[in-house]
Formats: sequence, C-alpha cells, structure tokens
Amino acid sequence: MTVIPESNKSTPTLNKGLQTRVGGFDTICQALDYAALGETGYNFFDLRGEVSASLPFSEVRRRALDLANRMATRFKRGDRLAIVAETSPEFVITFFACQYAGLVPAPMPMPVNLGGKDGYILQIRQMVAGAAASAVIGPAALTDFLSEAAAEIPGAAIFDFQALFALQGNGAVAEPFGPDEYCYIQYSSGSTSAPKGVIGTQRSVNANLTAITRHGMRVSAEDRCISWLPLYHDMGLIGFLLAPLVAQISVDYLATSDFVRRPLMWLRLMTEQKSTLTYSPSFGYDLAAKRAARAEAGSINLEHLRVAGIGGDMVRPEALTAFADAFGPLGFSKTAFTPSYGMAEATLAICFPELGAPVSVDAVDMRHYTRSGVAQPASAVTSPEHKRGFVLCGRALPDHAIEVRGDDGATLGERDVGRIFIKGPSLTPGYYSDPESSAAMYEGDWLNTGDMG
Repeated sequence: MTVIPESNKSTPTLNKGLQTRVGGFDTICQALDYAALGETGYNFFDLRGEVSASLPFSEVRRRALDLANRMATRFKRGDRLAIVAETSPEFVITFFACQYAGLVPAPMPMPVNLGGKDGYILQIRQMVAGAAASAVIGPAALTDFLSEAAAEIPGAAIFDFQALFALQGNGAVAEPFGPDEYCYIQYSSGSTSAPKGVIGTQRSVNANLTAITRHGMRVSAEDRCISWLPLYHDMGLIGFLLAPLVAQISVDYLATSDFVRRPLMWLRLMTEQKSTLTYSPSFGYDLAAKRAARAEAGSINLEHLRVAGIGGDMVRPEALTAFADAFGPLGFSKTAFTPSYGMAEATLAICFPELGAPVSVDAVDMRHYTRSGVAQPASAVTSPEHKRGFVLCGRALPDHAIEVRGDDGATLGERDVGRIFIKGPSLTPGYYSDPESSAAMYEGDWLNTGDMG
C-alpha cells in the first residue's frame, strides 16, 4: 500500500481553517482526531529527494480506523503487536490503527545490513518474546527473517503489511485506548544485553509531547519538521511521529538508510521545504559537515531552521562547530542548536535549553575531577590534554525535576558529580514483564537514570 498524491506534492505547512492546538490531549487518538480536521500530515521522500508518498492526517485517520476494525476481528484488545518500524506509510497507519483498536504496538528496528542477519534475528526474537507478541508485522522483504525470529515463540503470527491490510472485517468495532491505558512498548537496542521494553502510557506520552511542543520547542502553526531518525527509537517515534501530530504540523521523512548514503539530502530537503525543526545525534551533524564540499552551488539554504536539536548520545561540541563552520555561509545560525537531554524511560525529553541562545560549553579540568570527583572549571593554565568540554543541556521541562545524588543518596551541590535522578508526569511506570528491573529503577517518585551528571 503506497499513497502517492496525483500532484506529487507534500502536505502544506499552514492549515486553513483549523486553529492550532499545541498538545493538551488525553490520548493519541484524540490528537489524530483533531489533526485530521486540517490539511497537514506526513510526507515521505526518496533518495532523489522526490515525494514518494504523502499522508494528510485526515487520510491517516481514515485508513487507521478502517484497519483497526479489521484488526479487532483478529486480535484481542490488549494484545501486543511487534511491528518493524520502516519509514513508510504502512508503519504509520499500522501504529495508529493499534491506538484505535486498543492494541499495543512494539516498534522494532529495520536490519542495518544483510551481513548482520543472525544478530538481527536474535534481537527481534528477544523483543517478540519479551512483549509476548500475538503477531510480528513488517515489510514482505523481511518475512523470512521475521518467521525465523518468531519460529519458537508460541502464538506469534507473521504478517507482511499487505496481508495485514487484507484482513477481513466481521462487523467488529474497535475500542480506542483511554487515558489510563498503554500507548506502546519501546525496546532498547539490546546491543549489550537483552532489550528492555519501556512502557509508554497514554498519560505519560501525552504529558511529554505537551511539554516538548509547548515549552521545549515552542511550536507554532508556521513550523515544519524534517527527520531521518528511525521510527523505532524514541527520538524518531516521539519526536517526529507523535510530536508533529499533537501540534498539527507537517513532517517530512527521509529514510535512515537514505540519509546515511546521502546526508546532504537532509539539508537539501530542509531548504526546499523551508523546514524549521529537526533533530539528530551529534554524528549526524558531523557526517553532513564532512560532506559539505560536495553540496551543489545554491542547493542548500538553512535560514529557516530555528531548532537544530541534538540528542540521543553525548553532545559533542566539535561536531557542532564543524557543522556551523560548514553551513554558516549557507544560512545556518549556530543559535539554532538546541542540545537537550532525555531517555526512553522519560518518554523522550527531560530538559531543554533556552531557544535561540548560544550553546554553552563547560570546560572541565579532568585531572582535578579524577582526583576529587568535582567538575572544576578549567583555567587558563590547564593543559589541553586535561581539558574537556561538556555541552549544557538546559533546565527540566515544566512539572519535571532533576537531582544529582551521591552514593549515599544525598543531593549533591554545584559541580559535584553523581547519578542523575528525575521525576515528573512523563516517566514510564516500568519495563514490560520485568518487575525486578522496574522496581530497581525507582527510589520513591524518583527514577535513577544511571547517567552521571
């Protein structure tokens, strides 16, 4: 199922006749019901930079409701469905159909490369087993992989997207999720251990989406997103599938694999679509900067970009400097950089800096830190090999809080280094079917991130 508009045009930036409502929804279905009253939506671009599919939110809702009623004849409400999160209309519609049908989607990664088949199958098997999934769903090209991964898991049926959309209805009417129910299960990569399934509830997810769009990025009706981030990861799923939805703004997608092959396509599409919001780990900015010399004259103009977010890994100031140096002459303002801190256990975002302010880099004397455990600022006499820059990621979002604690659990003072604890309405209630890890994560209302700060 591919949706290609006859005009081959993406959805507009501005809605006509729909008042922008930024967040404040109780469920994802409520958000889609409202966004469907407008003209904006999801757009998919190919490696040539052309629109391959365009899905207004109205079309997403129509198709998702239809699929939800079909799925209600095949699955029990509350069943978990493991879905390969390719950057496609098929995944988007299936994800929202789950919301309308009261089914819990567990997005799974695409394979990085065919040479990693065994590792990919093991990863998928662990995720499917961990979610006790009733079905494994993905593109037809991965059917053999998915079948092998789920071969020994009782009750896990295999569907490609075409077969899923061909399910016959019997008059059953789907029952959408309510505010106190699940939204999804989001699995970690599992690169060093068995992947853990973070539970996202309708309430926690919508709390974070509201905080991100209203306060973190201050989204308005004039904004437009662009993303190459994978949709199984929290930064792609929450930041660029759901956040645009709750603010009714259009988003343009470039598949992750296409970005890796042609990173400058990300910037070319920003130029053509007049994108204002994007996000990437540091390495994305670094990769684009390294390819800057290949940019065709006049093909890149980043003057509209007001939020160039950084997250998903340690923010590296060197990568930001390289990107600003490369694309400053092409309209990029380094005050667009928005380094932020978050994690899947907090849905996505925990803190944001002040928008439009210069990035602050704290130079720390690492030799002093090694001796004392205190992040003493580097001085003019600190040797370069003992100096390390840390990018400041701002303050906690409204209704959220951050503390840094020592080994004894006491809150530490300024520049003392310890574990980061967080609390707020965006936090997960725990890991799916893993009560021990869930309990170990919390100390009262505070979640131990395991990160140092």
